[in-house]
Amino acid sequence: MQTTSTILITGAAGFIASCMASFLNQKGYTQLYLVDDFSKESKTANHSHIQCIEKIQRDDISAFLERNIQIDYVIHFGARTDTTEMDYSIHEALNLNYSKIIWNYCILKNIPLIYASSAATYGNGEYGYKDNHTIVNQLQPLNPYGVSKNEFDKWALLQTETPLHWYGLKFFNVYGPNEYHKGRMASVIFHAFHQIKENNALKLFRSHNPDYSDGGQMRDFIYVMDILEVSYWLMQNSPENGLYNLGTGQAATFNQLATAIFDAMDLPVAISYIDTPMDIRDKYQYYTEANMSKLIQAGYIKPFTPIELGVKDYISQYLDTLKIY
Repeated sequence: MQTTSTILITGAAGFIASCMASFLNQKGYTQLYLVDDFSKESKTANHSHIQCIEKIQRDDISAFLERNIQIDYVIHFGARTDTTEMDYSIHEALNLNYSKIIWNYCILKNIPLIYASSAATYGNGEYGYKDNHTIVNQLQPLNPYGVSKNEFDKWALLQTETPLHWYGLKFFNVYGPNEYHKGRMASVIFHAFHQIKENNALKLFRSHNPDYSDGGQMRDFIYVMDILEVSYWLMQNSPENGLYNLGTGQAATFNQLATAIFDAMDLPVAISYIDTPMDIRDKYQYYTEANMSKLIQAGYIKPFTPIELGVKDYISQYLDTLKIY
């Protein structure tokens, strides 16, 4: 089914946004404007197959937005996502100021906006993992990336003028196809798969917290396909504006995750443990789990992909074949 809606997608050469563009193509949306730095050859496969009207270089976004073009929806998933980048000015430019430009454009044109926030805003989870607007000002992210994402959330919540509908999605640990280019910032599943493929064994960080056993550290891992489904649901249903967690609501231990990967690769489980490096040990998160009640109460009823099924699909359909979504 073809649709005439025109959608602007930022970050379209990257992981999640390229999957979103492909997903929308499959739903009949071909009137897409894609924004990113398209000069990076490592990302070319992510977007070369996508049907779109035009690809706009990220640095040209202001000039593009000044053109009198009909846009019906904006999906702003573009960001500097490197949590090891300590120069805040980079995150401020690409995650905070850039997002303000997008936000103000959506107000000017009276169109809806979905943007990528992050679970990194929660820091060590001192205030829990509930997407409650009242705690946003208290959150203490652990790195400049998380700070920049939280600063934009704080700014958005202060605005008296807003887009027609707006949703800031706090992505938890996302994995899935089209992350091949991400290097050290790719998901644990991506790195574990390649380590096991090379060694038939996997090394995990040892626990340095007496409350957790080795490999018992927990994360909320969410398959990118669930991100796409939720984003599309928001487009179709327009619930109450605001910040929404986007995880599964069910944390898994690293041992569980590793076992799922070995099973998907049809190999016996072989896990050993190494010390967590000193430079990240004091900021290492031992537990994250999205409280998903807000999205569910807003009406989203589709179940999230269990870690075992998501890992199996990712490995069999994509990592084993190097297929792009």
